[in-house]
Amino acid sequence: MDIATRVYNHKWKIDPIVRSLIDTDFYKLLMCQSVFRNKPDAEVTFSLINRSTDIPLAKLIDEGELREQLDHIRSLSLSRGESTWLRGNTFYGKRQMFRSDFMEWFEGLQLPAYHLERRGDQYELTFEGSWPEVMLWEIPALSVLMELRGRAVLDGMGRFELQVLYARAMTRVWEKIECLRPLEPLSIADFGTRRRHSFMWQDWCVQAMLEGLGPKFTGTSNCLIAMRREVEAIGTNAHELPMVYAALAKDDAALAQAPYDVLSDWHDEHDGNLRIILPDTYGTQGFLDNAPDWLASWTGMRIDSGDPAKGAEIAIKWWRSRGENPMDKRVIFSDGLDVDTIIQLQKQFLGRTNVSFGWGTLLTNDFRGLVPDDGLAPFSLVCKAVSANGNPTVKLSDNPAKAMGPADEIARYKRIFDVGEQERLQVTV
Repeated sequence: MDIATRVYNHKWKIDPIVRSLIDTDFYKLLMCQSVFRNKPDAEVTFSLINRSTDIPLAKLIDEGELREQLDHIRSLSLSRGESTWLRGNTFYGKRQMFRSDFMEWFEGLQLPAYHLERRGDQYELTFEGSWPEVMLWEIPALSVLMELRGRAVLDGMGRFELQVLYARAMTRVWEKIECLRPLEPLSIADFGTRRRHSFMWQDWCVQAMLEGLGPKFTGTSNCLIAMRREVEAIGTNAHELPMVYAALAKDDAALAQAPYDVLSDWHDEHDGNLRIILPDTYGTQGFLDNAPDWLASWTGMRIDSGDPAKGAEIAIKWWRSRGENPMDKRVIFSDGLDVDTIIQLQKQFLGRTNVSFGWGTLLTNDFRGLVPDDGLAPFSLVCKAVSANGNPTVKLSDNPAKAMGPADEIARYKRIFDVGEQERLQVTV
């Protein structure tokens, strides 16, 4: 694929930013099925949050073009081939991962309406409705905003200038792959859908990882690319589940129990490598200190905020305290990774536990320093559930820089989950 030429002619209808309802992360579909089963009537609002306020999205991106892309996403529905793949493929060693009642609902789904307003130099983009429907807006919305910002920068470049740009970016990715190739053992997957440079670029990166790393590359979070390239679809669950369950809690006691209710529902539905704990929504240490004994039998833990080495040490110590052998467990690092961090963490925990990596933005969107004023550098854009049944959601994280929610609710959650002083770290996309 000549990406530069396709970008030069990116207004072709062959290149909409989001091509399919399964151009999304695998964990969104797994979570959606769980929500469809357990909380189908919850009314949830999602909102776009640009943490990088120095990036004036409303000045860079034409509102009409943004609406055109969002309207296109609303026109999408599952194709027969996509439905067949979801219904019949084997995921994590399990056939028929997606139940018939969920698939019948998904096959008839078209995403609900959105609300878009310009607020100064930023866009306010929100989605309101039943949780199973509006949650599927998150990844496509992020993909659209990220790529339209990139297109705004690339619009003024000529054909040969684009060819040189992409040649340099390809060289950068390949040099990273060459640095990782000697690591033994290595287990690494693409987690880069939500803040990718573009669909075509993510697809290229996956193919490069396949060729460069062979079986050390375990798959991609992107369902459409996984289907087309015949690689594993990778993903489990995310902070959205405990955030919404917590917001639905009727009192403080129910709130304290909510993160474990999430995993109890998950436990009933999944086994094996899908039983991965994400402990940091309201602070890792407190979560593990109060965790029920049955959680210790789960397969592993994903470290997604705070100091990754510290998080892994906490996990290893917790498993030992519960009578589990850390060498029988898996630690998945997924926050702000790049080559140096991956190599360091691999060496530090080799022989102490099984280590995996979910490599995100700096795999699929590392164009830093390749255009004037660093206009293609990745930035921190998220789309989060901000309320459920009228109650605000809260996320604390192991890094207070990632916390979100009203100040009074943050204080309440810190009290209930016994979150003490936290080290504030720079957010790495």
